Amino acid sequence: MTEPLSGHDGPYDAPVEIRGFEVLPEWIDYNGHMNVGYYGVAFDMALERLMVDHLGLGEVQVNALGQGPYVLQSQMSFLQEVLEGQPLTFRIRMLDADHKRGHYFAEMLSDAGEVCATQEALFMNVSHTTGRSEAYPEWAAARLAQMVRDHAGLTPAPQVGQPIGIRRQ
Repeated sequence: MTEPLSGHDGPYDAPVEIRGFEVLPEWIDYNGHMNVGYYGVAFDMALERLMVDHLGLGEVQVNALGQGPYVLQSQMSFLQEVLEGQPLTFRIRMLDADHKRGHYFAEMLSDAGEVCATQEALFMNVSHTTGRSEAYPEWAAARLAQMVRDHAGLTPAPQVGQPIGIRRQ
């Protein structure tokens, strides 16, 4: 398919803000805050909105082309408790992309604008027929590249590229 499915060709806000989320009661654990697993769910929901609304990828891509993004690697940092009913906003920046993959960084913000958590992840376009990586259509690769260019001037986030482990002196 040579025509975009949805979304737009940019320019893209730097970073892209995704709004309209709220912490659901079933996301709360016995400590009284959002369970660690639901941070991943919330980040994934925000990524899907970025994919569909801005890039024309995600579920619309799977339905039309039989291919879609799979997250290959993800690292989250938990910076502040998130409580039931709390509104959430996400800021997403595309750090890098090629003909099959994208590398992004996302921040989860409270209604007061404080960063509660971050996620850095790598995704790849995968064919649902073969189960293997597949190049994006030209329009999609061009949009990803445009988003990378539009986000290139953002101040680097301190969490990007950080190793995980016990820090010893």
